[in-house]
Amino acid sequence: MSDFLFDYHKVHPTTWVYLSSLLTISLYFKFSRVLSVRNLDLLGLITLAPGLLVVEYGLTQEDLQLEQIGYIWLFLASGLFMIRLLVDPMMVRRPLLEPNLSIGGMTFLGVSLLIFLMANVVNSKMTPEDLAGARGADQVRARQSADPEDKSLVIHGPGYPLLHLLPSLSTQALLTDAPATDAAQEGGERRGDVVHIATARVMAILSHLAIVIGMVLIGYRHFDNIRAGIAAATLYLLLPYTAQLTGRVDHALPAALLVWAVETYRRPLMSGMLIGLAIGVIYYPVFLLPLWLGFYWQRGLLRFSLGVVITLALLVGSLAFTSDSLASFFLQLQQMFGWTSLSPADIQGFWGLDIIPPVYRYPVLVALAAFCVSLALWPAQKNLGTLMSCSAAVMIATQFWHPYGGGLYMAWYLPLVLLTIFRPNLEDRVALSVLGQGWFPKRRVQLVGADQAA
Repeated sequence: MSDFLFDYHKVHPTTWVYLSSLLTISLYFKFSRVLSVRNLDLLGLITLAPGLLVVEYGLTQEDLQLEQIGYIWLFLASGLFMIRLLVDPMMVRRPLLEPNLSIGGMTFLGVSLLIFLMANVVNSKMTPEDLAGARGADQVRARQSADPEDKSLVIHGPGYPLLHLLPSLSTQALLTDAPATDAAQEGGERRGDVVHIATARVMAILSHLAIVIGMVLIGYRHFDNIRAGIAAATLYLLLPYTAQLTGRVDHALPAALLVWAVETYRRPLMSGMLIGLAIGVIYYPVFLLPLWLGFYWQRGLLRFSLGVVITLALLVGSLAFTSDSLASFFLQLQQMFGWTSLSPADIQGFWGLDIIPPVYRYPVLVALAAFCVSLALWPAQKNLGTLMSCSAAVMIATQFWHPYGGGLYMAWYLPLVLLTIFRPNLEDRVALSVLGQGWFPKRRVQLVGADQAA
């Protein structure tokens, strides 16, 4: 940015926490209704930032005690949000609490934030740590069957192996920047790094752009209130998490897929394909299937299921074409469907800091599975609001199981949380009233007096 703006310097992440918190309160806090749920939600969003900063500072300083404090903070804060989201379907009265800024002002602020965040992605320099995961994944992808037990790729999952060919982009640093690696000047042996870095930058920018556009469209098309969509998207760009981890493709890409799955919920086939792609990319959206199948149970179930199956089949087929051997294919297949996360090679994050023995991850997994299955039955009448709030709750719950930095992957649920916070009453947005007749209209369940497509 200093090449375009004279003597420009990035805002320090800690400073941005204070600035963004003040902006969030000034733009969205309802001073006339201090005890409103909206205000409590805003305070909850602000409390996520300290945990993130403490974790990042602990990682930078190699201070395990600080890391422990940060992860415990994140788990507690996200756990409270999970409870809030599960209570949301029972909150029928939803008064319209609009932001304190006009649509034009919010749009200008949102576009400005998006430009600056994406400029940080473009101007970010790679550190050796950023490139380590991509190089390890590249080696595993190209390796013959001689060493199928290599763990270089396993520790960067679960999910689609080729996604981990992309490096982590360090767009913010708590301390002075680490030594950067300019891959473009490293010669032929770094040529692969150049491709990975360019691809990661493009995917990060497009993913965040898709998140913002999807949130605005949900407000316009499904909330009948474009101001709510713009407000949610602007708040997403304001959050310290978004500024600090802008370049992480494994954070932003799944979030974009989930947002657009909600946006296209009236087209079950398309929505199913997006959920299937999200499952392939990071695996954890597989826990969303009971909820979404329950939503489409009376209408759209076949179309949604077919979309999920088709997408997963295409992803598996792509692994077959990019694998050099049968052993490499099965290794990548296990990586994609989360098998490697059951007994991870190198636990990182909350479960790797000796706070609680890693063996207790298995009861957490059982509780997570039971919770997700229960969402197929409760609530019995699922609407769009239920779909958003419970999907966000499930993605928060997966953080407690994730063995590689669980709690830090906030993008998986933050856009859906923000849409839930700003949504109106959506009790009429149920599958029977908003979906078309389907492929087999003679077999569909007839409902007397059901509304036609909204």
